[in-house]
Formats: sequence, structure tokens, C-alpha cells
Amino acid sequence: MTKKEKMVMSYLCARCLKKQTYLISPHEISQALSKKYVLSIEEIEEIMVNLSNENFIDFVVSDSKKGYFFCVTLKKCGQTYLADTKKNRRTFGIAILRSMFLATVSFVFGIILRAIFKS
Repeated sequence: MTKKEKMVMSYLCARCLKKQTYLISPHEISQALSKKYVLSIEEIEEIMVNLSNENFIDFVVSDSKKGYFFCVTLKKCGQTYLADTKKNRRTFGIAILRSMFLATVSFVFGIILRAIFKS
């Protein structure tokens, strides 16, 4: 997933709760992400198609008098997306801490062995 796809998916998870279908305009998505990225409607459509192909969402394009909307429903992978990313971050952090601990222990062990065999 690209950074833009992750941002859109995070926005959709925050906006779409449970298994309900929500109407979301591309302008809402672009306004929500405008602090970091400037997205055109074509980019948003492409991202939505990619998220649908990756089995995160179901969406249908709806064109009405009020404008252009996406009818979005989160699939099972989409509903657990935020929890999965949090779990992955935690696992990554634990792996880094474990590596730092093992490097420190091996350094101290090396100093102790050097002191023992030096004399």
C-alpha cells in the first residue's frame, strides 16, 4: 500500500463504522487529506479501485443532483485495518527494542571477556 492509500483507508475506517454503507464524496476525502497531500478526483478514484482490489472495501460510484459520491462499505479486512496497523507497529517496536537489548548484552559480554583474558 502506498502512503496515500493508507491515508485514505484510515479516513474511511474512521468515517465508516460497522458494516453500514456510507455516502462519501471525493471532495470530503481530499479535504480530510489536504494537510499532507493534494489529491485529484482521478487519484481518489484510482485509490478506491486499488483498495477494492485489495479486498478492503466495496464501493459503487453514485452520480446524483447533489454531486458525485462513493457508496462505501468496509469489508472484513477493512474493518480490522486500524487494529492490524497498530499491531504491526507494536511488533516492529518490540523487534527494535529486542535488537538493541541483544546488542547491548553482547557488547557488555565482550568487555567482560576482554577484561578476563587480558590479565
